[in-house]
Amino acid sequence: MQRPRLFVTRRLPQDVENRLMDTFETNLSTGEFADNSEKLIQHSQNVDGILCAPCDQIGADLIAKLPDRIRIISTFSVGYEHVDVAAAKKRNIVVTNTPGVLTDATADIALLLILGATRRAYEGERLIRENKWTGWVPTQLMGIGLQGKRLGILGMGRIGQAVAVRAKAFGMDIHYHNRRPVAFDATYHETAESLLAHSDVLSLHCPLTAETKGFLNEEAIEKMPQGAVVVNTARGPVVDDDALIAALKSGRLSAAGLDVFTGEPNLHAGYRDLPNTFLLPHLGSGTVETRNAMGFCALENLKAFFEGKTPPNVVA
Repeated sequence: MQRPRLFVTRRLPQDVENRLMDTFETNLSTGEFADNSEKLIQHSQNVDGILCAPCDQIGADLIAKLPDRIRIISTFSVGYEHVDVAAAKKRNIVVTNTPGVLTDATADIALLLILGATRRAYEGERLIRENKWTGWVPTQLMGIGLQGKRLGILGMGRIGQAVAVRAKAFGMDIHYHNRRPVAFDATYHETAESLLAHSDVLSLHCPLTAETKGFLNEEAIEKMPQGAVVVNTARGPVVDDDALIAALKSGRLSAAGLDVFTGEPNLHAGYRDLPNTFLLPHLGSGTVETRNAMGFCALENLKAFFEGKTPPNVVA
């Protein structure tokens, strides 16, 4: 029996590629990978499915050009806004993602961002690397302690709750806003506006939707306590970059820790010059264990589909 053929748009962790090649016919042996839409269309002519990544923009125009033979797009990610789900559904193309496997890794990064931003880690490291540290002094790089501070979590799903567990261990008081209350020992706010007013540190964990795009704008920032800290491991476009940069420059906000950006890797240049930012290159899921789990999850979706079963993680 002929194995299903896949076009894989990016190199994957070795353990994932090994399992992939054991199950499917792929382009991995040729080293051909898409770096733009036209190449993706070109290399999708004789395959049954596509295994893509969040850096691939698979919009309606591209989906309309895909051959009828393609019946599934499996994305190596939790988020799937890079795939036009509605357009795929019109073509009877199933779209799957990889939820539930990167909770701990992303929550760890959120805590790293909180600590890095509040304790001025970038400024401290720069002193060392530029050989400008002249020794310990009582007033040098005084940051913000977390004990007793209010952590506001926007989006209390798996990752939000995992962050809350970690933050409690640091002595933080947990507040959150979600579409509905969850079974967690924390203060629930019915509105995002109420949450903002009670967030000494605001950690963003909401999905990117039409409603959340640009959520953290100038008006939202003005609702936050003076000198608050913003952390984002959700999606870059949830933040209005100009508004956040202006607030960091003026001192309205004291610091920000960011792992995701609008237009990444081409983030807003204004962030690079701000000493009160702790910036990471989208490392949320970046552990060997998590990236392997994501890949295996994507493969399970594909395997189930081609066996005539409903994949575990269908989004459309």
